[in-house]
Amino acid sequence: MRTTSPLDMHVHLVGNGKSGSGCWVKLGATWWQKPMGAYMLRHIGLRGLSLQAPEFDDRYANHLLALVRESSLGALVLLAQDEVYSANGEKLDAGSFYVPNDYVLRLARQHPEFLPAASIHPARRDAMDELERCLEAGAVMLKLLPNCNNVDCNDRRYRRFWERMAEARLPLLAHTGGEHTVQVINAAYSDPAVLTLPLECGVTVIAAHCATKSGIGDPEYFHAFVKMLDRFPNLHGDTSAWNVPLRGRHAARCVVPGLLRDRLLHGSDFPVPCSGLWAALRRLVPWAEYRRWQKCPNVLERDYRLKLAMGFDEAHFTRAWSLLRPATF
Repeated sequence: MRTTSPLDMHVHLVGNGKSGSGCWVKLGATWWQKPMGAYMLRHIGLRGLSLQAPEFDDRYANHLLALVRESSLGALVLLAQDEVYSANGEKLDAGSFYVPNDYVLRLARQHPEFLPAASIHPARRDAMDELERCLEAGAVMLKLLPNCNNVDCNDRRYRRFWERMAEARLPLLAHTGGEHTVQVINAAYSDPAVLTLPLECGVTVIAAHCATKSGIGDPEYFHAFVKMLDRFPNLHGDTSAWNVPLRGRHAARCVVPGLLRDRLLHGSDFPVPCSGLWAALRRLVPWAEYRRWQKCPNVLERDYRLKLAMGFDEAHFTRAWSLLRPATF
């Protein structure tokens, strides 16, 4: 695998488990989730595929593999998704979807274009054992949505978990900012300040979405994230889902040479919709470039090309390679 190739380090797997993947998906916590799910499938090129179809998991994974092979990207990081737990380690009947670590690891062993990111709630009674197992199996990163997985990352009971991640040089990709695609359990954990303890423990932390707003009514945390960059040299952010209406509105500031630009990484947040219209309306992307790449059916390539047109340099798309733990399979 060439570490000079562009890398998308924020790509979601989704599955219903009917083919043995172990996944599940439950949409309907809010009225818009089911129509949004159907729209996302059409958007990524799986029009007409039912989320409950027996062949869904295989078709989704194979389609994603075809997209990365047909794009300018060298690889992508596939994200597992753990279930929701209480702070005492009790599994809760909540959450919108689940993608087990074994499924992500298996796909990564089969296809070199896929790099595996595990997901482990640190309150799980087997959290340390599962962390060791995933490290041994070749995980390159750990992914959590604190507000959706119900993780107060500053809980002192998780200190040993973060310290072991730091020892193993396993980075943490953590959702920050608003969220309206999956069920939110504790909105307070959208604040990037919730990542303070793992940062203090030495974990390389990537604040997904740079703590930007997803909905109009969301709190604005982007400026808090920027201030944290000065305090923590091990803090980074990603530009995932920046080609949606609100998240990418800070792009003009982020392409200016300096500390902020140099801490940002490329991620698409696939299968979240990708449209350059919002960047074009803000004059972040020339109208001709928007029209050109909006016609591209490969949404991974579209997101990459639109960010190039915004002014992100080549290093933005390769920087994540230096942060990931090398795969061991």
